[in-house]
Amino acid sequence: MQPTVLVVDDERNMLRVTRMSLEDVGYRVLTADSGEAALPLLSDPELAVMLSDLKMDGMSGEELIAHSRRERPDVPVVVMTAFGSIRSAVECIQAGASDYLPKPFEPEELVLAIRSAERLHQLLRENARLQAAVRAARPSGRLVGDSPAMQQLREEIARVAPFKTNLLITGESGSGKEAVARTIHESGPRAERPWVPINCSAIPRDLMESELFGYVRGAFTGAVQGRPGRLEQADGGTLFLDEIGDLDLALQGKLLRVLQEREFSPVGSDAIRRVDVRFIAATHRDLWALEREGRFRQDLLYRLDVYRVHVPPLRERQADIPLLASSFLERLSAEMGKPVAGFDPTALEALQRYPWPGNVRELRNAVERAIISCRDQLITLADLPEAVAGGAGQAGERPLLAQLTEEGLDHWLEAQERAMILAALQESQGVQVQAAKRLGISERSLWHRVKKLEIRIEREAR
Repeated sequence: MQPTVLVVDDERNMLRVTRMSLEDVGYRVLTADSGEAALPLLSDPELAVMLSDLKMDGMSGEELIAHSRRERPDVPVVVMTAFGSIRSAVECIQAGASDYLPKPFEPEELVLAIRSAERLHQLLRENARLQAAVRAARPSGRLVGDSPAMQQLREEIARVAPFKTNLLITGESGSGKEAVARTIHESGPRAERPWVPINCSAIPRDLMESELFGYVRGAFTGAVQGRPGRLEQADGGTLFLDEIGDLDLALQGKLLRVLQEREFSPVGSDAIRRVDVRFIAATHRDLWALEREGRFRQDLLYRLDVYRVHVPPLRERQADIPLLASSFLERLSAEMGKPVAGFDPTALEALQRYPWPGNVRELRNAVERAIISCRDQLITLADLPEAVAGGAGQAGERPLLAQLTEEGLDHWLEAQERAMILAALQESQGVQVQAAKRLGISERSLWHRVKKLEIRIEREAR
């Protein structure tokens, strides 16, 4: 893919010549004849370098550099100016430019400066990607599981976390969209800045505007003092718009202005306030279908759907169920002050067979109910909600062959073996000698089975 260079200059002839010089050596070139015209082009995901004049009418080069450093810190800026003095060079670097190119310059000098900035761009992006990967790998407890679907999701999080790009997270209700959004925030450069969530379906429409934008004293009856909205609270950080598909059409237009201009006015005021916010939206609905029905603005959808992350439903990552159930059990039993060691094999099998239409949220509720019902150290089938226990298809009530999945006998046997080993490890708090004894096999045999099934003991029984 061709690296992209944005050239900004109010001299049309300079734009034309510079574009030709860069296209001749293989660059894709975008041009803008003013700082204002350059702003929307900064969102191009393939943008590698910006080349900008310093002295321009309207928005100056310094202002454009400052804006670029906020919006696209991964894009180096090379400044070109006719005022080729040491003082100008220092001012450019102080403003955030990575290099300085005095006019007039030869095509060879231009290409050399751009290639140097392009290498810097690659280093910046790689560094940001590695930092995000390290942060995402830290055990935050929000995203549990090692299935292929979860591994792919973590890779996507590491890919998008370093940037300010607007995100749209899709997935069924209860699948963990907010956990994914929070992980993206915590894995990025804004991790220490505010995280502000707002549920667009939980707040009445007549209150949503003041909740989002805030209000000033006297804005409406009862407004005895002003209050900042979620936008202002999220300044410098991330605003998470959950269930964005339920946002009122009138408010969609006002939100679009914030996304475009990064500014808003509180309810009851004409004062303009600027914000630096990363927007992450989530929905379980088909926004494109809503757009076709006239219930969601197309321009807002384009602004939000810059990059999409899909959270798979729990039924598509059944291998994660034992880990998730154990994680919920550990956390909830501690909160409730009722120690429970784990699940017996029949209960664990039931959890893995149930389709979980309510996804991770339903699993958490099922574990909480089971802890309340549990009368011993292990949760049994009888402790689970009736729908889960019945959905398990108890062996005595179903033909044996009906228990097989499409993957066949080997897959079914492996699932049973895994469930038994996980239950024994949970019951023995991860002590392999005790787990082997509980299973009636040697410790060496258990070690080989754990290795074959790729069971991570330190996570299974923590």
